Amino acid sequence: MHWSDVIGERLVSSKTPLHVVNTGITPSGEFHIGHLREILTGEMIVRGIRAQGGDARFCFVVDSADPLRKVYDFLDEAYEQYVGVQLFRIPPPDADGRPDMAAFSSGRTYADHFLEPFLEALKILGVQPELVYNHTEYLTGRYVEHIRTAIRERDKVRDIIERISGRDLPEDWWPFTPVDERGCQTGLQVSHVEGDLIHWVADDGRTGACDITKGEGKLPWRLDWPAKWCNLGVTCEPFGKDHGAAGGSYDTGKELCELLGGTPPEGLTYEWISLRGEGAMSSSSGNTVGPIEALRLVPPEILRYLIASTKPSKAIEFDTGMGLVTLADAYERLLRHDLEAKLEDPEISRRQRVSIEDDIVSTRLSSVADTGERPSAVGVTFRHLAMLVQIRDDDEAVWAMMPEDVGARSEFDARVRRMRHWVNSDHFPEEMRIAVRDAPDAERLSNLAEEEKPLHGALVKQLSDAIASGSWNEATLSRCIPDAAREVEQPLRSAYRLTYELILGVDVAPKLAPLLAAMDPSKALWLITGEPQQAS
Repeated sequence: MHWSDVIGERLVSSKTPLHVVNTGITPSGEFHIGHLREILTGEMIVRGIRAQGGDARFCFVVDSADPLRKVYDFLDEAYEQYVGVQLFRIPPPDADGRPDMAAFSSGRTYADHFLEPFLEALKILGVQPELVYNHTEYLTGRYVEHIRTAIRERDKVRDIIERISGRDLPEDWWPFTPVDERGCQTGLQVSHVEGDLIHWVADDGRTGACDITKGEGKLPWRLDWPAKWCNLGVTCEPFGKDHGAAGGSYDTGKELCELLGGTPPEGLTYEWISLRGEGAMSSSSGNTVGPIEALRLVPPEILRYLIASTKPSKAIEFDTGMGLVTLADAYERLLRHDLEAKLEDPEISRRQRVSIEDDIVSTRLSSVADTGERPSAVGVTFRHLAMLVQIRDDDEAVWAMMPEDVGARSEFDARVRRMRHWVNSDHFPEEMRIAVRDAPDAERLSNLAEEEKPLHGALVKQLSDAIASGSWNEATLSRCIPDAAREVEQPLRSAYRLTYELILGVDVAPKLAPLLAAMDPSKALWLITGEPQQAS
């Protein structure tokens, strides 16, 4: 059974009428595809619940009440004044990384700046969670009772955190993080509590108080997280392995959630996504591929398939080069096969059955629309399209070569745009680059070896016949080169090598028949003969 169905079945068996699956993140910098793993895992759990006959609400908490922790490399030093200030109180950066006060005065915040492109990526992926801005939850009093409980049960909270995490808290620790009039948390220490007012003293001697009924200040992370579970009624949440480690925030959160009057959710720990050759992705270090950038390279279905087909406990190495081609090949191969029919074969082993069932669910989950159906195979493969866009600059010419089952023109155009972006990027693997000659290699043609001359003549005849018969296609061209070699009793490898050299200037390249079929016939023959041809 697929991992999403396993969790869905377990949750539905609890008889809870409405499950709440939650995800979230602090929008402190550019989101990367590592962040997509959490939210896509959550969305697939929701689909798993529904597939098992249950109902679910899908939430995404934006931790906008968290502070700016440092001046990241992508920010101007002017942001030094905002370190420690809550993200919803900070202006967004402009194109040069400086505070954009004009945008801020119009209501756009630092948190909004980094959240917006992520939400755009989610829309492309078919993910539409219910957004919950954490600072709004504080401002509207949703956490007041949780804060009161934490303050009242301060000693119990301390005991839970110290006992489970194995670390001692300072004697003057309080289960609350105050902020000053600017919304800054830095250098403040709770001095005493007076009803709903939490008084603080700053390192510089300033004093003040936070009114928790007005959303001033917040709970520290180990309390903030279980308070969210209580507030939203969360029944399941995926989270990174740092939170799921023994003594981590999930372990303390379960007991704290009960102390706050809630029921802790089922957790699902997922592994990181790393960038091949670069290690784990990090927004602060700049070692990232952003979600929009990823979707400029990868069709959303394939990115969804990457997450769906990998168990959450297994790390993912995201490879934007040949690994992407391999992933696309595997995905498209599954779409071409009738997997449901394979399940009916009585001869398959239990292991094979489990694998096929996983493939069926993974490809269903790859669909952007939650239809419960597997997507149809596309008329042109990822690998073949990569070759076509290198040979044909005109999108209309590429479209004209497509079979009828290629799908809607708008979707095809989006695929071509992504492919051209990938081909023109640093991510594109060098072994797949194709550069068709702009003109014949006159020197090579005039210096054909004696044994090459009859082979060259046979190649010209075979290709000319293909043009004359109107059968310039992959099936015909796959026979032309071998037929030419046999006609003059030359090794087949010599025929391929000569053709590659005359067209590409190299002696090895992708499969020749698809390459020739993608070219304008008159140009192909011109490069091989050196003589201008009438355009076909």
